[in-house]
Amino acid sequence: MNKKYIATPTRTKEILNKYKFTFKKSLGQNFLIDSNVLENIIAHAGINKQAGAIEIGPGIGALTEQLAIHADKVVAFEIDQRLIPVLQDTLREYDNVNIVNEDILEADVAEKIAANFSPTQPVHVVANLPYYITTPILLKLLHEDLPVNSLTVMIQKEVADRMAAGPNTKSYGSLTIAVQYYTHASVVMDVPKQVFMPQPNVDSSILRLVKRDKPPVEVENEEYFFSIIKASFAQRRKTLRNNLTNHFKGAIDKEVINQTLERIGIDGTRRGESLDMQEFATLANAFYKLG
Repeated sequence: MNKKYIATPTRTKEILNKYKFTFKKSLGQNFLIDSNVLENIIAHAGINKQAGAIEIGPGIGALTEQLAIHADKVVAFEIDQRLIPVLQDTLREYDNVNIVNEDILEADVAEKIAANFSPTQPVHVVANLPYYITTPILLKLLHEDLPVNSLTVMIQKEVADRMAAGPNTKSYGSLTIAVQYYTHASVVMDVPKQVFMPQPNVDSSILRLVKRDKPPVEVENEEYFFSIIKASFAQRRKTLRNNLTNHFKGAIDKEVINQTLERIGIDGTRRGESLDMQEFATLANAFYKLG
């Protein structure tokens, strides 16, 4: 691979020294220094010259550079003002990169997609996400129902496992269902901490989320559906009946809770982790209809 690429320890150190850049722990900055990992991310993300790419937290541009080479156009959101001149330097030979100095959680991503990509163009989110804010970022992008085909992200291994988990596993929870309601989720590769500078304290995984055409279950009210799921996992050791009783706190009588569970054929002594998404939909719809 071309030694001039950003994703090597030597080149990364050169850039950091040139700009006297210091890592901000509060921003979860861990830069990738292994080009093989980047090649794998690009391959799994389905990036080609017809596709547009959205990146979050480009850092000094290691992944951005590879996206610029393989995609039609890249829009990269970087919150750290100090990195804007660095990126303008490291990516100066690529005219298909638009660096946006905004917090992704505050940004109007739909507007940026409309302004930068054609309506018929496939758009993919590809990012090495800051670990401390992974979940809010992904849930924002999913809840906003953006015109993106997939999200391929490097995140903390434990969180990736939770998002891709199945029922009756330790990792399965409300986050699992929130993600899998909108996407097909799979962990495509584990990544050791040695490929980052500085090294994080945890191992990472590449999570691939492919947007569904429509959710796999029909619910009366999405917000209510997610609130019932959250309640069911409020205390993992407790039964479904106990968690729901705590959740409704007198708004729905315990006897009505028991009758409703019996009517829909869900055993109240089960725990939340044993219910699949269809069972949660049945549960939420039944209680929603009670008003």
